Amino acid sequence: MMGRAHLIIGTGVSLSVLALSGYEVTPAAVAVAVVGSLLPDIDEPNSMLVSRALPNKLLRLVQLLMIVAAGWVFFTRLAPPPWNLVLALLMISASFMPSRSMRKVIIFLIGIGLAWYGESYAPWNYIAGCLLIICTLVPHRGLTHTVYGTAAWTALLYGTTRLHGDSIWLAGGMAYLLHLLADSLTNNGIKPLPPFKWKLRFKLMSTGTRKGTRVENVCIALTAVLVVIALLRYKHLI
Repeated sequence: MMGRAHLIIGTGVSLSVLALSGYEVTPAAVAVAVVGSLLPDIDEPNSMLVSRALPNKLLRLVQLLMIVAAGWVFFTRLAPPPWNLVLALLMISASFMPSRSMRKVIIFLIGIGLAWYGESYAPWNYIAGCLLIICTLVPHRGLTHTVYGTAAWTALLYGTTRLHGDSIWLAGGMAYLLHLLADSLTNNGIKPLPPFKWKLRFKLMSTGTRKGTRVENVCIALTAVLVVIALLRYKHLI
């Protein structure tokens, strides 16, 4: 499914289920549900989540900084000649890599930073950093689209937010799981339990096609109905 559909379905359904189950829907729960609904596609650099977190303007800034750094390496002779020239040329070449590859490199470096330096602030940063590193190395709809990915994300939320109530980690975990269920409607489906080759797929649609758009719209409409039901019940309770 497209990112827009994942965002609406994952966020709408998870928050509605929370409200109908009697949990408080806090701003933190809403924010985590939004992230969770898109997070499985972090393994796709051009996905809605990654492209919004790392927009093209930021990529251009990174490219500019890499070119400036290349000039600094060359003219200050940080490395003895001719290695200063070699390093500068490598940095300039890297600055012109495609946006998709650039985003992967940035995510990888953020993951290293969290794993290496973030652990001293909170142990969960090490886990988050490792997950980011892994996401840059696996193919799309790989590890992030599995039961293991869902469990890791939910456990990470539970460990960091459980002191603030259950609504946050439940919202994030449900939104993540709903992303996987939505992708199971496609022709390609998902492999929820690798290394087992079994696929969960219902073959109702193909992303980006006219039929796929119709299926997405039906799912969004059903989500809207559920949201209205949840809102009416909430008004009734107050």
